[in-house]
Amino acid sequence: MTAKRNRRAGIEDRWKRVDGSPSANAGKGKRWRARYVDDQSREHSQGFDRKVDAQKWLDSIVSSQVTGNYIDPARGKVTFASFYTEWSARQLWETNTRESMNLVTRSVPFGDVALSDLRHSHFESWIKSMQDRPLAPRTIRTRLMNVRSVLKAAMRDRALASDPSQGVKLPRIRRAEMAMQIPTSTEIGRLIGSAPDAFSAFIALCAFAGLRSGEAAALQVGDFDFLRREIKIERQSQRVRSGVVEIRRPKYGSERVLSAPSDLLDLVAEHMRLRLCDAGDPKRWLFPGLNGNPMEANMVGTRWRKTRVAAGVDFHLHALRHYFASGLIHAGCDVVTVQRALGHASASVTLDTYSHLWPKAADRTRQAAAGLFSEALRFTADAMRTDDTV
Repeated sequence: MTAKRNRRAGIEDRWKRVDGSPSANAGKGKRWRARYVDDQSREHSQGFDRKVDAQKWLDSIVSSQVTGNYIDPARGKVTFASFYTEWSARQLWETNTRESMNLVTRSVPFGDVALSDLRHSHFESWIKSMQDRPLAPRTIRTRLMNVRSVLKAAMRDRALASDPSQGVKLPRIRRAEMAMQIPTSTEIGRLIGSAPDAFSAFIALCAFAGLRSGEAAALQVGDFDFLRREIKIERQSQRVRSGVVEIRRPKYGSERVLSAPSDLLDLVAEHMRLRLCDAGDPKRWLFPGLNGNPMEANMVGTRWRKTRVAAGVDFHLHALRHYFASGLIHAGCDVVTVQRALGHASASVTLDTYSHLWPKAADRTRQAAAGLFSEALRFTADAMRTDDTV
């Protein structure tokens, strides 16, 4: 039998030479040898007992090369942990992002499994083990998203054909409207009144400007324009470890300029006058911490817990941001206005978080009908009063 030859791929009978004479390999190993050359000009081959099996394997390889779904067999043998180590070294991550990714990927039970051997069951078992610990549903979802970013990178690098975690069932997360805590104005007032003098301005900025904790901690004197009544948000403070603070751009690049109420700016100005000995320096931290750094997360957390207990409230500091957002929505601000004020990456993020706070169509219909009803009755009453005086 004459072997079929092709520059890129082919099948050959290992028992016979090209001229039909017996091969020296006759009787050794599998009879049919399928081979192909990849995009890097490397030859790959595999032996089969039957020619039909060799042809089927070769057809699948050629098809994947044509459609762009080809996976390098050598790359597929790389373990999940090894691929992550190689890939993560090239990523432009912030320190905390890198540490978070390292924590998750080192804790997965399939780190030593080859990428091509990863199965849906690996992820089902992992999710179940995290739920049994137990971890919060949102934490489990975040960890899976981190691991999926590695799988997607492997797919882009032609080391993985598809995402084996796709479709894995996750623990149910409470709906935003049920889980979200929104403080009342009375509670905000108690917090500001109960806070240590140096911390009351911090709470006010979170509640009346919607700042994230790290954004408020990284404010400098020069970020306030008291004439234009504006606050620039262009950095955030991030704790790396004890005594080490990293200053970087705000989350998701959400630099913005906020229009601030006069009362809030008056409170900040009084904070500068009483608490900062060199308030004339535009680079002076508004809330100084240790070693020339601004306050970091642990310092903020300690002050917040004391203030919360003194005020008799029970919610997270981030709830002050929800209070600000709910106030804007209640005042009739549109989605884009709220998005820009909060520094969200997109309007869809704002809607995903706060859509339940906007009036529904039924509410607007009811309000419009109530206005018509009141106007009609007022006209009737005015007419009746006119008739009575005739």
